[in-house]
Amino acid sequence: MHLPKFSGMCYEVAVVEVPEFTTVVEFLAWDGPSWQLHDGVPEAMAPASGTHAMMQSGDGALHFAANRPGCLALTNPGVVPRVNSEYTFRIADLGAACAPIPRDVIEITEPIVLIEILLPANSTQTSTNAWAYASIPSVREILVIRTASIDVQLLRRAPDSSWPDVPLAIEAGELTLESIGFRSH
Repeated sequence: MHLPKFSGMCYEVAVVEVPEFTTVVEFLAWDGPSWQLHDGVPEAMAPASGTHAMMQSGDGALHFAANRPGCLALTNPGVVPRVNSEYTFRIADLGAACAPIPRDVIEITEPIVLIEILLPANSTQTSTNAWAYASIPSVREILVIRTASIDVQLLRRAPDSSWPDVPLAIEAGELTLESIGFRSH
């Protein structure tokens, strides 16, 4: 392999072999970079934009789970939706879990809240992820934050475990995540 030279330095070029089709078990054993699995097909995830990264790490985002004892805020939690679970592994932008998470575990099995940050370039993928999250029995709320229009869409599971047909649009005012006792200021 010929390695390019820059100013007398030599850099290695990593080549990642991407499986064409795989199960969640095989996918989690695979040592690929930032990927998620959709119906058995690995999908590369682009690095977060500045806006996206700031929203993931902002004070409110990382501390929202502190309102419910025993809950943790998680960045990029990996989850397996119940729909096509043998071949689907999604990565949310943020989440909250209130059950113990074993050390070095990749899949968060009991998330309560999952949050997607919707950018114009990833709107289809984000919408697909949000509805896949609704199939996870422990999930109580799904939040989609739209960066282009600066609004929020909230899906909240009803007491009978059903989901609304249309998300609640929150354009201004207080955001409440009932499952973890969070209220925005």
